Amino acid sequence: MSGLMPDLAVLISGIVVLYFGAEWLVRGASRLASSLGVSPIVIGLTVVSLGTSAPELVVCLVAALQGNPGLAIGNVMGSNLANIGLILGLTSLVHPLEVKHRVVWREMPVMLLITFAIYPIAFDRVLSRMDGFMLLLVLLAYLVWVFRSGHPDEIKSSHGPRDSMATSEEAASLLNLKDIGHVALGSAFLVLGGYCIVKGAVEVASALGISEVIIGLTVVAIGTSLPELATSLVAAMRQEVDIAVGNIIGSNIFNLTAIFGTTAIVRPIMIPETVLSRELAGVVFMSLLLLPILRNGWQIKRWEGALLLTAYIGMGWWLI
Repeated sequence: MSGLMPDLAVLISGIVVLYFGAEWLVRGASRLASSLGVSPIVIGLTVVSLGTSAPELVVCLVAALQGNPGLAIGNVMGSNLANIGLILGLTSLVHPLEVKHRVVWREMPVMLLITFAIYPIAFDRVLSRMDGFMLLLVLLAYLVWVFRSGHPDEIKSSHGPRDSMATSEEAASLLNLKDIGHVALGSAFLVLGGYCIVKGAVEVASALGISEVIIGLTVVAIGTSLPELATSLVAAMRQEVDIAVGNIIGSNIFNLTAIFGTTAIVRPIMIPETVLSRELAGVVFMSLLLLPILRNGWQIKRWEGALLLTAYIGMGWWLI
């Protein structure tokens, strides 16, 4: 057990570094884009989406490049499970979540279609570069659709009002330098944290005799979901939960398309035989469980949050 402690320390340190990296990246990029006159809807669709999924993306890229595809697959599947069961479950226990009609009629069908589409795409047990391009094209089409059919007030950026202090060119320049520093430092921390997580997770999995898919599905997935979890819980405590459900479902769409797509383009991903019948089946089950809950009074009530959380724990027990 003592020989496992250094690897656990590397893994936990990587999660902490990754968390701060994502926070700084989103903060700096959002403020920088705002100071440059970029509209809030564009910031919401690009900067914030990228920032909240950046931990998963970095970990998956590092895992694929180092020849650990199981870790990448487990991370994406585990993050989607955590988004539905852990994050929505815990958040709705703190405060019931309002469900916008557009989430049920727009985001949910898209998420379900993309989730089911992974089956034929991965049937040959490999996500090829062509598959990756297809997934990115699906994401692009979805973003264009959301941009054209939505309204600016539906998509909120993660930053507050624009800094009115920057009234002079000198102040604006100082603000931009600070924001650029946040982006650069956040990006560096993301890469460092991703490397530490992959290194620590692979060693822990090897020492415990469990598969990389399982370690990616559990510890790594929860670790990379910390930004969404922290943001959602704080929003619930402040009773600012009007778009939380849509953001989580959008994150699941982004995970399946952008992260799988980008990772497959960088290096094709070999799919373990059990993933389609276990991990992906678990994501499908949790997604289908969420649908009637969203339509039940257009609110995720506390008891429904407890149901999601219980299902998540049970799913984790079954998969492990």
